[in-house]
Amino acid sequence: MTTLTKVAQGQPAELSIYPKRKLSKINNNIYGGFTEHMGRCIYGGIYDPDNSNKDLIDEHGFRKDVIKEMKELNVPVVRYPGGNFCATYHWLDGVGPREKRPRRPELAWLGVESNQIGTDEFMKWCELVGTEPYLCLNMGTGTLDEALAWVEYCNSTLDTYYANMRRRNGREKPYGVKYWALGNEVYGPWQVEQNTKEDYAKKAYQWAKALKLLDPSLTLILCGEIGTSHWDHHVLKECLKVETHALGGSDTAALMDMHSIHQYTTSNDPIKNAFAPRSAERAIEVTASLIDLARIQNGVSPKVPRQMICFDEWNVWDPQRAVGEKGAEERYTLSDALAVAIWLNVFVRQSRYVGMANIAQSVNVISPLMTTKEGLVKQTTWWPLLLFSKYMRGWTIATHTSSPCYEGTTEPKWLQNAGETPWLDVSATVDDDGSVNLVVVNVNPDESFQLKLDGMEGDDRSVDAYTVTANSWNAVNTADKEEVSLEHQSHSKLKEYTFPKMSITMLRWRTG
Repeated sequence: MTTLTKVAQGQPAELSIYPKRKLSKINNNIYGGFTEHMGRCIYGGIYDPDNSNKDLIDEHGFRKDVIKEMKELNVPVVRYPGGNFCATYHWLDGVGPREKRPRRPELAWLGVESNQIGTDEFMKWCELVGTEPYLCLNMGTGTLDEALAWVEYCNSTLDTYYANMRRRNGREKPYGVKYWALGNEVYGPWQVEQNTKEDYAKKAYQWAKALKLLDPSLTLILCGEIGTSHWDHHVLKECLKVETHALGGSDTAALMDMHSIHQYTTSNDPIKNAFAPRSAERAIEVTASLIDLARIQNGVSPKVPRQMICFDEWNVWDPQRAVGEKGAEERYTLSDALAVAIWLNVFVRQSRYVGMANIAQSVNVISPLMTTKEGLVKQTTWWPLLLFSKYMRGWTIATHTSSPCYEGTTEPKWLQNAGETPWLDVSATVDDDGSVNLVVVNVNPDESFQLKLDGMEGDDRSVDAYTVTANSWNAVNTADKEEVSLEHQSHSKLKEYTFPKMSITMLRWRTG
């Protein structure tokens, strides 16, 4: 939580950090990834067996450089296989001998799916990366029987048909997949088998009962919309109900565990683009209130854990600039990097409510990480993602900023009426070893801010400073040039700091 005192332009800005005021525990899953059968995310992204540079490929056909960078991010969970793709995906097409797997028309992105990567291959990749899988069920052309069979295949220890199929396919031990989504964006007209909110709520509730009868350990995630819609209100009210039959009579467990929301931000104006993710903060707050309202209306016991928000698609994306059916390969600028940093600041500030977040996507498709036949390109947005994922863990702590504010129009337009928009966007954490991590995003295109730093007591304190910036909003990284990178400096006796214009800065120091 960051509180704000608005000051006039030209007045001195200040920043106070309170390391002892731990507000909420950060769930590491907010640094989750997402891989979808779309563009070059799977084929040519995580899996590239035909690449002529064999040094890049392991014995499974996976890109070793992608695995290395995913490990560097310490990605805790990865969503799969979609996205819109899952609405016509039948998981049985992707298991068993590869030479027998069918090629299918793919309707989400108008391609052909070879099914050379399926459940077992994705699980193997997750093991190599050191991450947990998060699977999205087909609630478009799929059936409840098919969903139950997939859970059985992945998780069952019994002597039953689909568990034995897994064993025949070479995997004796269950995968133990914890996270399962009840469909993806089924509210949208772009979705195969679009649902009304009434039809979806009824279907999701019945599916959830059956799934938890089969495996009570599952974490089930409702398909929400943007967090502020009639869809979210209705689905939460109808699905966050007291349910004991499917939970073995327990009054301390929940049928639904999380509620997903999606949002992408963009603007052709670099300042509006950078500030746009602040709209996600309001969406999280509204969704959290709708969850509370549903629990109150339905008489849910306080003993049932409060449902968290799963922000399982987020990023900067202009679908007209990076068309989905053409692979959605964005070239990100410094402005986009600042936007991603503000996205991540939002998740840290709202850690009380957010149980998972998944950047869409992890490789090639609107991604900070791009593959070439020779190696990798780390786009501008890679650097804030790396800083946050490595260091912004532990607890969200209180900060207070005195800052001038942006007074112009916003994208979305309603954002300018939803609260102040300070030029300095801030979050801070403290981890278990007492390291304090402060991120300040200065969106101002013309002015650097020299701030007094209250809360960094100790004359001899060593402070690491990491900075991401460039000379232009339009700076990009490509295979031929890297205009945006990470700079590191060490300081001592730091009482104030100058945050450059158009920059992301992380300060890191030990308490005590």
